[in-house]
Amino acid sequence: MTTFAPTATHFEIRKVTSNIGAEVHGVDPSGALDSDTVASLRLALDRHRALVFSGVHLDDAAQQRFVGLFGPLTTAHPTVPSVDGALHVLPVDSERGKSNHWHTDVTFVVNPPQLSSLRSLVVPAYGGETLIADSGAAYRALPEPLARFADTLWAVHSNLYDYAVADPPIDEAAAERRKVFTSTEYETAHPVVRVHPLTGERGLFIGGFARRIIGLSQDESRDILRLLQSYVTQPEHVLRWRWSENQLLLFDNRITQHYAIDNYDDLPRRLHRVTVAGDVPTGVDGGRSYSIKGDASAYTEVVEVSAAA
Repeated sequence: MTTFAPTATHFEIRKVTSNIGAEVHGVDPSGALDSDTVASLRLALDRHRALVFSGVHLDDAAQQRFVGLFGPLTTAHPTVPSVDGALHVLPVDSERGKSNHWHTDVTFVVNPPQLSSLRSLVVPAYGGETLIADSGAAYRALPEPLARFADTLWAVHSNLYDYAVADPPIDEAAAERRKVFTSTEYETAHPVVRVHPLTGERGLFIGGFARRIIGLSQDESRDILRLLQSYVTQPEHVLRWRWSENQLLLFDNRITQHYAIDNYDDLPRRLHRVTVAGDVPTGVDGGRSYSIKGDASAYTEVVEVSAAA
């Protein structure tokens, strides 16, 4: 157990697994938090990747206010509409599609969110867990020759698929939503190994939106991405969180992937997501991600983060 004691607030951080995940006790995200508390939560997030707050009572405005303490918010999504009246809130609703694929949020833009938050509204009676994987632990687990190889690679990420949009449309309204979603295509080149700007750690920056490795064929890209992804999803690197009502999960989108397990039949499951604008990823050689297609400036501003010492 790790205990942080900021100037104005005392709270506890209790690890959930050895590599990733911790529960926060003694912080009310709906209240006014002093700067020392926010800084300590940021340090805890750097260490544990994912923080869980239970027994919280937040509405959309309070979730946006709390998450906004960590930086400027993005809009809900580059193409998918927000919750009515809440520009920064994306409904993650099983009725609109299921996110049962490994991904890091919105990596098809040049500066994906640095942090993501999920708040539980409706949870199924069984199943519906969220998996969060530590891609820093995955990188550290790579054999040295494979790590050196991965350090040199760049991948193209694309939004040709997104869990926030339902599967093939079955009526005119759904077809129109799909048309809106696909009207703007995004492609971005990111380093396969990203250096975390605050900690200097290296992590595998791939996931479901990574389509191909630059300079390699589709078959070669598929095999290499599958191999690297197998390290991300090793059970030892994964937090499996079983949702209860009134919980908030905050995680570092720069060095994690996540997956919502589709194991709850057709029961309703609804979360609300709010994300914090991020920096442009940097690779081992200092190269920065670059956009190939699509302008995401209306979705997110670019945050400049000082490099780790």
